[in-house]
Formats: sequence, C-alpha cells, structure tokens
Amino acid sequence: MYQPRKYQKKDSNYIYSFIRQHPFATFVLKGERLLATHIPVLIEGDAENFRLYGHIARHNEQLQYLKDGTEALLIFQGAHGYISSSWYREKDISTWDYSAVHVNVRLKIQSEEELEQSLVNLVHKFEKDQENPLEYRDIPSEIISDHLQQITGFWCEPFKVEGIAKLHQGYDSEDIHRISKKIKERDNPMDPILDKNIRAENDTKDR
Repeated sequence: MYQPRKYQKKDSNYIYSFIRQHPFATFVLKGERLLATHIPVLIEGDAENFRLYGHIARHNEQLQYLKDGTEALLIFQGAHGYISSSWYREKDISTWDYSAVHVNVRLKIQSEEELEQSLVNLVHKFEKDQENPLEYRDIPSEIISDHLQQITGFWCEPFKVEGIAKLHQGYDSEDIHRISKKIKERDNPMDPILDKNIRAENDTKDR
C-alpha cells in the first residue's frame, strides 16, 4: 500500500474496528494472473491477535489456487469521495479522500464443520438487527446441505497489516468546514460518513 507518513494508521484498535465496520472486502490472490473477488470477511479475536475468515463459490476461478499456505491480500475500504479544490479559500489541487486497510494473509482451508459455523456467524452478524431475523439454522436443512457443497471456506492468518486514512489532515479549520459544507450538499450515500471521518480526523465540530 502507498502510505504517506501523515496518513498512516498503525493503531491496532483502529485497524480492528475498521475491519469490523467494513467487512465487505476485496479478496486478491495470484493465479496465472491476479484474481479478485468481493466477499464479506469476518474477524475474530481481539485488536492484538486476530484472524479473518470468508468463503467463495466452488466455481470461482480463484478456488484452484486456494491452498493451505497461499498468500492473499484482503482490502477493506471505507467511505471515500472527490474533494474539489474550488471549495478551498485559495486555489490548490483537487484530490480524493478515503480510508482503507490492507491485510496480507496466509490461507488455510476450513473443514465443513468450521465452514458451517462461519456461516452461522456471518448470517447472525447481519441478520440480528432485522425486523424478523432468519438465522442460518432456521433455513431448511436440505437448502443448507446443498449450499455447503457449493462453497469453500477458509481462514486468513495475517502477517502484514497496513492502514491509511487520507482525510485532509493538516488543513486549517476554515477549509475543513468548507469541505464539510460542500460534502453535505452532495447526493452521495457515502458522503455523511466521509464528512464525519474528515471532521473527526481534524477534530472539528459543526458550526
């Protein structure tokens, strides 16, 4: 990851929280070419010692390269957006604000029992707040049995973790407020979170 020093995020609690908040990852590994799949990836453990897990379909091209010990890259991305230099007090260069975490991992294939428990955890995480939650074990057994035959689960053991948050650090408070105001005027679903992140990183409050 390209990481200018002022944008680096090395705090383990930041990394852990970021992954929990942004679980939809890009899963990249090397086959005959670079291959990527977009999948939910969950984290277990704590900020100082964690592992990740996910699954892919068995007809996915990545499967033939998914072996124990294979290196892969997981990319977790936060809210992002274009920042126009026309918003600043003085002319400058337009840019893009964003945050992301990259995790280099070694893969290990899950057993069927581990895969099924992973799916129980995955469904519970996103189903528990629904009005009428349908947990994984509430799904008819014949559907579950068929589903398990079509996917492969895997553990991801991290060996390198990098975080970045490029959120206009170092700009004065007037420019930050100008940026915040303009972001609020746009119709982009990520903008409320991007605005919150920029203001939090620069420790500014709404006027």
